Amino acid sequence: MMRIITGTAKGRRLETLEGDATRPTSERIKGAIFSSIQFECEGRVVLDLFAGSGQMGLEALSRGAVRATFIDSSREAMEIVKKNAISTKLSDRCHYLVSDAKNYLRKASGRERYDLVFIDPPYALECCVDMADALAAYGVIIPGAIVVLESGEERIEASDDRLRGYEVIKSQSYGKKTAVNILFYRGREDGER
Repeated sequence: MMRIITGTAKGRRLETLEGDATRPTSERIKGAIFSSIQFECEGRVVLDLFAGSGQMGLEALSRGAVRATFIDSSREAMEIVKKNAISTKLSDRCHYLVSDAKNYLRKASGRERYDLVFIDPPYALECCVDMADALAAYGVIIPGAIVVLESGEERIEASDDRLRGYEVIKSQSYGKKTAVNILFYRGREDGER
């Protein structure tokens, strides 16, 4: 059973899709992530890529984020996100879009800017670093942004050229199957993509 940990919606239960279509972040891992960024939610504009149930973006809203955009390629998942936003009474600060993550970032270029981003794709996609690179390349995040990557076997290396402009501020493994990397975006040099 998933729930909101703290804030205005504390204790509210969240629904998730039945079956293996989505893999919700465990309570333990979500608690660890938000413990690490607990002072980084207030006033932030959130992007929840691969939203699933929407629990990460909703948790950030409960903790004082200004608004959140939820992106998922599954219509069924997005219906769950909407239900969860309504049940937590946070829906007035939510925007929902059924879209492929990379397509969304490309189209959002020059129109949307975020400073707290959650990237939690199906582990088999191994696309966390590519998505972090796309955020910067398309100018969808601002300097000072926090980006949380949750991955399976994909290894996140600070020296990876695709992570130019980022600093890894926390890297933690949870068991054999999950790694969480929290990045701080300093920005890229002018003209650097």
